[in-house]
Amino acid sequence: MMIDAIEPSQQPPLIGANIRAIRREAGYTLEVLAERSGVSKAMLSQIEAEKVNPTVATVWKIAQGLGVDINRLLEGSSGPVRKFHVTTRDDITVLDTDEAGLHIKVLTPVQMVEDLEMYLLTFAPGGALRSAPHFPRTEEFLTVVRGAIHVRAGERDARLEEGDFIRYQCDVEHSIENISEGSAVVHMVVRFHKRTLAQ
Repeated sequence: MMIDAIEPSQQPPLIGANIRAIRREAGYTLEVLAERSGVSKAMLSQIEAEKVNPTVATVWKIAQGLGVDINRLLEGSSGPVRKFHVTTRDDITVLDTDEAGLHIKVLTPVQMVEDLEMYLLTFAPGGALRSAPHFPRTEEFLTVVRGAIHVRAGERDARLEEGDFIRYQCDVEHSIENISEGSAVVHMVVRFHKRTLAQ
């Protein structure tokens, strides 16, 4: 009896190999990807070794953890994917806070949470954002788009006006306060420092 060979186009995708390649390209360990995706480190290891066939739901969670489209895990790629993601103003998340006089727009997609986050902060006169310490070595980068603000991080503080920029570690108690007569607008980037060395 003769068995026809499987054509390359009919062969199942090497999902595990794709996940491993994309994970290493992103600089994530199995432990980091497990934290980001909610899939256990042991399961990820088995999937990457092609020892188990993951469900679609599991593949979707892994794709979310890697910040890529699920089709990239299913199809693979001969080269790095050039990211090009647009969030329209209608899709931007607006956060409600306990702080009076503060309006927060979240500019980054949910996949980037606790990695690199960007916000547009609008303060009413006298409005402020007071924060507890973030993860160790986390940094904030502020650019004053309009108005004037007072920034405090631990024992240090500074006054900034329109066009000024500040970078500081925010693993201490810190605050941003509008000290201008009108509203103040601030663009904020938060960069987290976590273990990202690939195994």
